[in-house]
Amino acid sequence: MAKRDFYEILGVSKSATDAELKKAYRKLAIKFHPDKNPDNKEAEEKFKEAAEAYEILSNPDKRARYDRFGHQGLGGAAGGQGGFGGGMSMDDIFSQFGDIFGGGGGGGSPFESFFGGGRSRSRQAIGSNIRIKLKLSLEEITNGVEKKIKHTKKVVAPGVKFNTCSTCQGRGQVTQVTNTFLGQMQSTTSCPACGGSGKTIGTRPPGADHQGLITEEVTTTLNIPAGVEDGMQLSVNGKGNEIPGGIPGDLIVLVEEKDHDDLKREGNNIIYNLYISFPTAALGAEVEVPTVSGRVRIKIEPGTQAGKILRLRNKGVPDLNGRGRGDQLIQINVWTPAKLTSEEKAILKKLEESGNFKPDPSKSEKGFFDRMREYFN
Repeated sequence: MAKRDFYEILGVSKSATDAELKKAYRKLAIKFHPDKNPDNKEAEEKFKEAAEAYEILSNPDKRARYDRFGHQGLGGAAGGQGGFGGGMSMDDIFSQFGDIFGGGGGGGSPFESFFGGGRSRSRQAIGSNIRIKLKLSLEEITNGVEKKIKHTKKVVAPGVKFNTCSTCQGRGQVTQVTNTFLGQMQSTTSCPACGGSGKTIGTRPPGADHQGLITEEVTTTLNIPAGVEDGMQLSVNGKGNEIPGGIPGDLIVLVEEKDHDDLKREGNNIIYNLYISFPTAALGAEVEVPTVSGRVRIKIEPGTQAGKILRLRNKGVPDLNGRGRGDQLIQINVWTPAKLTSEEKAILKKLEESGNFKPDPSKSEKGFFDRMREYFN
């Protein structure tokens, strides 16, 4: 397929100034940036096409050859390479941003900040992550807790000496250029000789592996915030395995919530099933119930119906994002004995004859599910 005109791609005239070229490219780069258009091949091609056009037209010598001879006059600079001027890789394209978006050399551009960090121009080898499971009680989850945990990790062995990798010259990456029917395609991969670290072992102490690492047991202090949930992953930067010439990986902590004997968590609320006798429900009483901060006494009003829900405000789990704290909800269950003595049966039969013991719910009485919906909403 014939290549499009570079001026047409950028949407500028042949007399466009450097400032106009830069402005046009910036607009297209933002519109078709891969971070803004994930998994969109068409947008990615337009992004590369705009980069190639700007690479040529922003260079006075290349622009002069292009203006005189067209695409044929560029030869190896942009000779039919499907959007990659001169075999440009995506890293080469991103390297232009320091100029286009005001970075001016090495500090990262406003464009990269706009997209949440963008791509780093220099890549540093990173050690592998360590994953551990951490079981927490409901009390620890509610109050937050400091935990000291022992685990093993890979560290650089004492006395190991490294040399700069001769394959990648210490960059940790190698570039390969492949000829395709679209032209030259350039790809960058981790160096196979050093595994991306940029270093090879010169002197390896006894017990060290092929990367100069040994395994040792360490103790890591974790400050677990109140409000974490079962299945949540917490990341501790730099506490993972080390790597020669790079930075350590992370420690990934998977939270597991242990079952409580009496209480059950529902979101930030805590549920407790309270069983009381029929006399207690009818006469009322003060009873003791457990909470995550200790036992408290609550009042059961005379005539309390089974299924009634009492609320203890702010006795639940704190919100992890600081948006208040949940409640403890106490569901009243009236216990019915399965076996009765003859004397008990006689008393209950006599009570049954009283009209006061016949069920007479009012129309305004809410059912169990209505009450639960009310509390959780």
